[in-house]
Amino acid sequence: MALPPANLIKYKVECVLEMSTIKVSRSTLEELEALREAMKARSIEEVIRWFLKERRQRILEDVFGIDRGRVKPFTEEDRGEDRS
Repeated sequence: MALPPANLIKYKVECVLEMSTIKVSRSTLEELEALREAMKARSIEEVIRWFLKERRQRILEDVFGIDRGRVKPFTEEDRGEDRS
């Protein structure tokens, strides 16, 4: 029986090492499972990643939208050079 390539074995080991276990209450687990079903996600990790992505998006919108409503669109009169 032939052995699989060395890089395949290494990849499998790396994947196993990246896995972690987190402790959550039973009610949190039930909520995550319900969200997983409602979102049609494949795993609870996918649900958690969605929430993390949403949080990052909200932070970016807050930071980069700080002048929203206070900045006027650029006009030709705003140009600082003489084009005559």
